[in-house]
Amino acid sequence: MFSEPIHSLLLLAAPAGADTTVSSDPSVNGSLVCNAARDAIIPGTLAAMYIKICGLRDELAARVAVDAGADAVGVVMSEGSPRDASRDEAASVVAAVEGSGLDAVLVVRGVPARAAAETALELGFDVLQLHGPYSGADFAAALEVLPRVWRATSLVAEPRLRAGEYGEEHLLIDGATPGSGESWDLAALAEQETAARIGDGWILAGGLEPGNVAEAIAAARPWGVDVSSGVERAPGVKDLELIRRFVRAARS
Repeated sequence: MFSEPIHSLLLLAAPAGADTTVSSDPSVNGSLVCNAARDAIIPGTLAAMYIKICGLRDELAARVAVDAGADAVGVVMSEGSPRDASRDEAASVVAAVEGSGLDAVLVVRGVPARAAAETALELGFDVLQLHGPYSGADFAAALEVLPRVWRATSLVAEPRLRAGEYGEEHLLIDGATPGSGESWDLAALAEQETAARIGDGWILAGGLEPGNVAEAIAAARPWGVDVSSGVERAPGVKDLELIRRFVRAARS
């Protein structure tokens, strides 16, 4: 009985030539509407901000991210992190977003790059994010296995950071202490020389939460934003309402 309203939403949101076939599965229809609306957004507008919810370990949080309108979910598989996911947990997150159009991103630190890429491929991730002091050779090794690899680092660790230097798809710029939730000075990102080196397709991370993400976007002008601890009620435990609030704030 919901076919006509849903089809109307798809027709309104979808760009020309997009598939507007209505499914008998309500969850599929919800994803179709979200994806069509996302594809119809004009690039360069605030609403087009790419949003990644990171550090997920369960299916429910992943589905909330989908429904909230996020563009990607991240799963951390790094020993010692409070968000370190098992293979089963990682697989459940990937399965929860399958068919939604969201990118499933495997995030590692201190894991050999090629082995991490092989794990990402085995578990069905779309993207591998290498966080920390990985070399150009590490990226080359990962790219032999998986075509989409992101580089995550900080201006503290690499003051002369340059986008695309290692062949990465996107550059993620974090605070000095990844996963800490600590805010950091974004002023350097506005400097002309830094802005020229990092380009337009970079992702901002570090200390973001629903209350400050809109201001951070206005100040730094990133292509995307990444949040983990800023949508948690305890380290490694996601707060579903904070996920929803973050996405709304990042698009406000």
